Amino acid sequence: MAIAIDFGTSNTVITRWNPVTQQPETLNLPGLSVISGQNPPLIPSLVYVEDATRGEVILGQTVRDRGLDLKTDPRFFRSFKRGIGADIQGFLPEIDGRVVTFEQAGQWFLTDLIKNVKTSLPDIGQSLVLTVPVDSFEAYRHWLGGVCQSLPVEQVRMLDEPTAAALGYGTTEADVLLVVDFGGGTLDLSLVQLSKDIQAGKKPLGFILKWGQNSLAENSAQRPKTARVLAKAGQNLGGTDIDNWLVDYFATTQGLTATPLTTRLAERLKIQLSLQTAASEVYFNDETFESYELELTRDRFETILKENEFFDRLDEAMTQVLQQGRRQGIEASNIDAVLLVGGTVQIPAVQTWVQQYFDSSKIRQSKPFEAIAQGALQLTQGVELKDFLYHSYGIRYWDRRNNCHNWHPIIKTGQSYPMSDAIEIMLGASIENQPSVELIIGELGAETGGTEVYFDGDRLITRNLRSGQTSVQPLNDREGARSIAQLTPPGYPGSDRIKVQFQVDAQRSLRITVEDLLTHQTLLENQLVAQLS
Repeated sequence: MAIAIDFGTSNTVITRWNPVTQQPETLNLPGLSVISGQNPPLIPSLVYVEDATRGEVILGQTVRDRGLDLKTDPRFFRSFKRGIGADIQGFLPEIDGRVVTFEQAGQWFLTDLIKNVKTSLPDIGQSLVLTVPVDSFEAYRHWLGGVCQSLPVEQVRMLDEPTAAALGYGTTEADVLLVVDFGGGTLDLSLVQLSKDIQAGKKPLGFILKWGQNSLAENSAQRPKTARVLAKAGQNLGGTDIDNWLVDYFATTQGLTATPLTTRLAERLKIQLSLQTAASEVYFNDETFESYELELTRDRFETILKENEFFDRLDEAMTQVLQQGRRQGIEASNIDAVLLVGGTVQIPAVQTWVQQYFDSSKIRQSKPFEAIAQGALQLTQGVELKDFLYHSYGIRYWDRRNNCHNWHPIIKTGQSYPMSDAIEIMLGASIENQPSVELIIGELGAETGGTEVYFDGDRLITRNLRSGQTSVQPLNDREGARSIAQLTPPGYPGSDRIKVQFQVDAQRSLRITVEDLLTHQTLLENQLVAQLS
């Protein structure tokens, strides 16, 4: 039986495919899920480490029920998804003699989640689909792939969150969809074109992370249907940032100290303001006799958003995705439906912002929490995605003009894969009697500036760096991986010495072939440089 997990910064949703009804259903895991009248069963993405040496943790709603999230405690982790694969600036806690990273917290969370699912429903777990943010660097996807190898599941696949949402809403009458996925940690915009087969109701593969031999044999004869991603844009911006802005506001106006408790109260205010024009929260600690009384109107809330350039960043992402769409021949007027997913889309100001770009008749928001996980389940029923590379990839070189290293793109953003033709570059020696050629290949982020991840007290913060420089994640900058050619005889400046061909295959593997132009020997053939998964 199949399950899908939408691992979110604030909440996680697990769905299964019900073979009787032939419909997806959201799982309610006792002790882990929180039930409310407004929302489906949601699992708070929270971890409390009881014993780091043995990997014993408490998850989800149980953390809140025991009050383990109300104090500043290094054993408590929230918003840890934002730190996975990021270069964290600041303190990481040492627990029971072990430094606990966000990657480790995330692995404990997902692993224990699967164990709980299999305990509650033993027949579940043969097939698993995990969703990922569209703007995640490959380091996050590498981490996810590694976690999957240890999961007690036979086959695991991965799908971008916005594309899963397009499938989850079941908009079979639409051709071109814009998915606005706005959760606790990221804003992801994805322009998706559904194939005629999908519109006709035929079911969907996805990107394979782990596949058992029996399952591979069963599925080898499939003729998958396709959904095509036309454009993507994203921002490291979400509900967690808004919670922090509210805490900062009350710190300024009432002298309130930023703690996990005040952050939780701010989150409650934000949720209330999605349903009413004024909100208040009162909390009394019967041990310390401290009391808090917080009040906020929707108008003041929206002013706080503006002061933090919230809508400017939303406009920036929308402009990017619409520009990419125009290059594909898709104008805003050609978009048939706009799908809103994620908890942050419930904020009325966000819905009003979307309506500035699209007619309200095109906007759909009935499944803000479940659409992603339910759409991902369709991969277990048979849609392969035609996707493109979200990031550019380039090589490092010495920029003499600026007297520093810089990056030259070789594979541009938007390149579809597998690539039909290889990209070639010629390289020569830079010094006399050069014995080898080294090449550092990097994944290039947005040219408008990267993202800095750092601690502000006990809060994990992400901040856009609007420096105009390209953020880069090196893929092979380590001993034994930089050298791509041993030159025999040695090289000399003045002429091209090697030809390098770059190719991305159907599994999103970046491969190179290297030929010595002097000796006509092939030095490397189809060598794997990085798994872009």
